Amino acid sequence: MRKYIILLLFSLLSFFLPAQGISSLQQKKLLNAISAITNLYVDTINDKKMVETAIVSMLKELDPHSSYIPKSEVDRVNEPLEGSFEGVGIQFQLLEDTLLVVQTIAGCPAEKVGVLPGDRIIYIGDELIAGVKMQNSDITKRLRGPKGTEVTVKILRRGKPELLIFKIIRDKIPIYSVDAAYMIGKEIGYIKINNFGSTTVEEFQKAFTKLQKSGMQYLVLSLQGNGGGYLTAAYQLADEFLGRDKLIVYTQGLNQPKSIMESTAKGRFESGKLIVLVDEYSASASEIVSGALQDWDRAIIVGRRTFGKGLVQRQLPLVDGSMLRLTTARYYTPTGRCIQKPYKDGVDKYEKDIINRYNHGELLHADSIHFPDSLRYQTLQLKRTVYGGGGIMPDIFVPFDTTRYTNYHRQIVGRGVLSQVTAQFIDKNRVDLKKKYPSFEKFKKNYIVDDELFSQIKLDAEKEKIPFDSVQFDISKPLIRLQIKALIARDLWEMNEYYQIMDAENESLQKAVEILQTPGAYEKILK
Repeated sequence: MRKYIILLLFSLLSFFLPAQGISSLQQKKLLNAISAITNLYVDTINDKKMVETAIVSMLKELDPHSSYIPKSEVDRVNEPLEGSFEGVGIQFQLLEDTLLVVQTIAGCPAEKVGVLPGDRIIYIGDELIAGVKMQNSDITKRLRGPKGTEVTVKILRRGKPELLIFKIIRDKIPIYSVDAAYMIGKEIGYIKINNFGSTTVEEFQKAFTKLQKSGMQYLVLSLQGNGGGYLTAAYQLADEFLGRDKLIVYTQGLNQPKSIMESTAKGRFESGKLIVLVDEYSASASEIVSGALQDWDRAIIVGRRTFGKGLVQRQLPLVDGSMLRLTTARYYTPTGRCIQKPYKDGVDKYEKDIINRYNHGELLHADSIHFPDSLRYQTLQLKRTVYGGGGIMPDIFVPFDTTRYTNYHRQIVGRGVLSQVTAQFIDKNRVDLKKKYPSFEKFKKNYIVDDELFSQIKLDAEKEKIPFDSVQFDISKPLIRLQIKALIARDLWEMNEYYQIMDAENESLQKAVEILQTPGAYEKILK
């Protein structure tokens, strides 16, 4: 036991060289303390918990983004970045303690053997999972497994009197970075990216080519809500829009030499009108892309000030399979801006930054944001003023729309009432909906959310002890209607169709389209 602790600590301390501030004396001090506790403490100790607590505490002293990942969480944390996991390929929802198949992922094992949306999985293997109040995570563990292994599921299908048995061979299941790619009118293409993983650029290129064949002349790239990912993916995406030999980003740290990333000659959209959408949740890799394009006057940035994460993490494995995400450098935009917001007042205050921005009015009024002259920079071609010191400030500010959001709405969404009512409706009406709306275009144009759904939401909310508030309900009703329609579209088609519904009321996207469709507006901003 003692040997295990010492090995784990040595693997950790080996990353913290004296140049980082932990001298050999302090390293010995820590090992002496661990040794004393291990050999002399009055009761049995939980060595794993003790070591992990020590690691987490040390990392918390460094910065808000250095973190410890337990062995059990490593694969799950890396899945969105790696672009895949191993399993059967279904999207499911727990509906009245029953696992309802919402969608099967195209080309994946579940679809290949004949599992259909609307099926209810009653058994996984010989284990009954219906009516036993399982958590989503418990079901996920049973369905996932190494590629090539087999899992048997027993399914109840509407109209079939007996359970259907399917043997599914697990395989790699893709996780997509591009949520949506569609045309707005005849000339404007729209692509939404949710994170920066190993497949992001390939997915973007595929979506871009498709839109280009549809007549795209201008592009709106949405990085709203995109919390970042791989630095390399951000660099490669920015390269799609910049001409040769232009600095995209550089990184530097106390123990990391300056590393420069410049554009190549292979960009697919190096000219043509480009607008990038950002918000307060656009972070890290999203800020690399938007910062580089803003610095080179290559795009108009629309939305709200981004999160402000300008720290680069490196993943470092520990001896037991756990991992550190350790900040090793800062990244800088081409003009030399460091986008990292301050964190000297501690992690707790740092994590409340978005709430503080809202309370100070920053998400509602651009003039609530103040930058000192010391953070003023000029863009590299048009010499426009931009700012460092905490996120990318957009060229065109779009305030957060608070008029439709109420406490009642937050509760019915947060407690799953809205999604559950919608799932029940789709389950009962899937065949009729498909017959009535054979195409998404017809659904988008003609489908109207029935008032019965609103009545059901009220009833289910009461069961969840959410008190009904008629004033708040009327305020949020247009938003609830939009979300229900979008959820139905997602379940009948794909995430792409979900965003086509939701984006109808995306104020930043509407502003981008207005700029692109108004003669001279784009050129007036970039002057």
